[in-house]
Amino acid sequence: MIQAILFDLDGTLLDRDASIKHFITKQYDRLSSKLNKITKNQYISKFIELDCRGYVWKDKVYQSIVSEFELQTISWQELLDDYETEFIHSCIPFINLLETLDILTREGYLLGIITNGLGSFQRRTIQGLGIDKYFQTILISEIEKVRKPEREIFLRALRNLGVTPDKSVFIGDHPDTDVMGAKRIGMKSIWKRDLEWQEPENADGIIDDLGELPMMIQRFS
Repeated sequence: MIQAILFDLDGTLLDRDASIKHFITKQYDRLSSKLNKITKNQYISKFIELDCRGYVWKDKVYQSIVSEFELQTISWQELLDDYETEFIHSCIPFINLLETLDILTREGYLLGIITNGLGSFQRRTIQGLGIDKYFQTILISEIEKVRKPEREIFLRALRNLGVTPDKSVFIGDHPDTDVMGAKRIGMKSIWKRDLEWQEPENADGIIDDLGELPMMIQRFS
């Protein structure tokens, strides 16, 4: 019987693509007087290109933007500071996030998050989504000094919850980091479909909408 449900954050709970587009548009508007060498469309498209869906650190992204556009009126550090401070106001959840967490909580499941990323930034993202209260454990790779898909970060989260792998499910959007990472320690895993990735062969389930989760997990039990 399933006792615990753990989630990835970016691309699973947070609609990161929509959040980034919202943030970078607002950042340009805030700082446009210092970005007058770049049009808004140029700025948005260049950031998204360099960001590589979050797989490039933002210091590198902003250093590249400042260098490529030969900006003299703002530094990459100012842009990075703005990102770290203001992104919390651009956190867009996937549809049915709060409703699904409400249902899973009422049904008595223990809930957790395992996410790769920087500790303070990911904490603010969770705060921006307004979901802190739902989770009994939150593991962030920078703080834990271990990253998905390494076994230890999954096992550590389960130890925090007092649950064995066979009684737990992990939901994530990355076929290897999330789906296979969890399966390697004996968890069930559900892929939240992301068209950027090839469908994993060994997922125990596939969802397009978080609202599908409660019924799917009941079938596991």
